Amino acid sequence: MGGRIAALDVLRGVAILGTFGTNVWVFTNPDGVTGFLAGFGGGAGDPVTALLQMITNGKFLGLLSIMFGIGLAIQHRSAERRGRRWPGWYLWRSALLLFEGLAHYVLVFEFDVLMFYAVVSVLVAYLVGCGGRVQVGWMVATGALNLALVGLITVGLLSGSTTVGEPGFVLAGDSWWGGVQARIEHFGLFRAEGFLVLPLSTLLFLAGARLFRAGALEDSARGRRIQRRLVVWGLGVGVPLNVATTLAGRDWFAVDRYVCAPLVAFGLLGAITALVNGMRAEAGPVRRGLTAVGRSALSCYIGQNVLASVLCYQWGLDLARRWGHLGPWFTAGVWLLIAVLLVVGASWWMRRFERGPVEAVWDWAYRAPQRRAATS
Repeated sequence: MGGRIAALDVLRGVAILGTFGTNVWVFTNPDGVTGFLAGFGGGAGDPVTALLQMITNGKFLGLLSIMFGIGLAIQHRSAERRGRRWPGWYLWRSALLLFEGLAHYVLVFEFDVLMFYAVVSVLVAYLVGCGGRVQVGWMVATGALNLALVGLITVGLLSGSTTVGEPGFVLAGDSWWGGVQARIEHFGLFRAEGFLVLPLSTLLFLAGARLFRAGALEDSARGRRIQRRLVVWGLGVGVPLNVATTLAGRDWFAVDRYVCAPLVAFGLLGAITALVNGMRAEAGPVRRGLTAVGRSALSCYIGQNVLASVLCYQWGLDLARRWGHLGPWFTAGVWLLIAVLLVVGASWWMRRFERGPVEAVWDWAYRAPQRRAATS
């Protein structure tokens, strides 16, 4: 499979914009992060909110996790071709990602995922070099652990012994520095979900790596066969289950978010890949925009949260308090505005530069110690 994979950057772009579709509810809540946490796990007050949250809840984050696994597999294949030791310098990439995620969490956004992706990438980096049986064993083990955790949460919610939301304190959102202090002070609370989904993230990383090696992104007979299976299971089975768990209410939110949503994410992978591979050679404006976002994924992931903070928080334009009473319409409007800004901005940037702004700094930091080591 030579050259750049046609669907890869489009998938990344969709995953980035879709993940913001989940995060945007944090920014647009009139009561800020505290209000979002109080309603976490469900409790949508109207059908429009319920529908929009069902569409975004966990699915694109699952797709983003799968894409990280695919990216790791590509790095491993490149190292093998060049005869380089593995994981070798990839561990430095993970360290940089951990630092970037920590900075993003402290300075910008309470629910950053990069920190946990960095941790998972270290484990999976070693596993991609192992045999298929070892990888399948880890997938079965992490999948079983994820189901066990989801089962415990669901039983607790159904029995009334466990609750979600209701953080028990009010976060001051009138200053940026106040937000930084709150994220440091309540580190355990804001990072709790990330620790909870470490087994699921490991499973999705490994699944992404194995799907890539199996040819799931190829425009070939075997690629199309895998894509059809992903669509049948992910969309044909996952979507009805997702609808059922959403309608079942708040007590089933863990099943909805950590079981059904990842299943739908695999369907999205198959459907988007098949769609892109079946398109004409010349890309239109939408595909070019999604590709640009995918090529500058880290910049767009951070940029969308920075933009949303400036627009919605009290220390910025404070739009959430002014217009948050409009509910899902305001939330959808903020998502659409920032998505358009990202697509237009990324398209402009990637026509002029090889990498996104964050990617350029990140690449310099990644290669700097290697150049010093080579000189020594």
